[in-house]
Amino acid sequence: MHKVFKISILSTILIAQIFSGQFNIIEKRISYTLEREKLSIQYLKERHGIIQNDAHIVPKMIVLHYTDGGNVESLFNYFNNTTIEKSRTLNKKQSRLNVSAHYLVDRDGTIYHLVDDTLFARHVIGLNYCAIGVENIGNKSQPLTKAQEEANAFLIRTLVKKYPITHVIGHSEYKDFRNTAWWKETNSSYFTFKQDPGTEFLMNVRSKIKDLNLKYTP
Repeated sequence: MHKVFKISILSTILIAQIFSGQFNIIEKRISYTLEREKLSIQYLKERHGIIQNDAHIVPKMIVLHYTDGGNVESLFNYFNNTTIEKSRTLNKKQSRLNVSAHYLVDRDGTIYHLVDDTLFARHVIGLNYCAIGVENIGNKSQPLTKAQEEANAFLIRTLVKKYPITHVIGHSEYKDFRNTAWWKETNSSYFTFKQDPGTEFLMNVRSKIKDLNLKYTP
């Protein structure tokens, strides 16, 4: 009975969040060490051709991802590593900087803020210098949830009020920005095909933010 009652309470909270359009944003920052900052500045220079003395960005784009598995704690611990794991040989050849994201959205719609919005995070080839990354817990066999759709829409609306954001794209769509002024990657062969966060998820999120008139193509 106690377990059923607990689940009922969580369900009621989730329904209330969806109908109110309000979701929790919990501060859970990964360690942005001096080494991470140094590697970020180096990445900006070597990968994006941008020379600056700090790791700040001006967000103009939001990129939606899925994590391909994991949970809040395992993913936090993974992103919290400053340097990338040895097994990711292609990525490691380009930079020792670990991948990360600015936000992580759990399957119940809870939003975790991992990296300051205006600090560099490595999450999308060619566009990191101007993009806020949003990771959603899930994968192809575990599709993203309705709660995550609502949470992403809420987060996008929140960020658009703060920054000059003009575009919201899925990770799978970053390829469309190659050979445009947006694309800043000094190694033309550094590219991988992505399928996250899923066509249906993108379609549903976009239907919820249609009034913002954001762009999805270059």
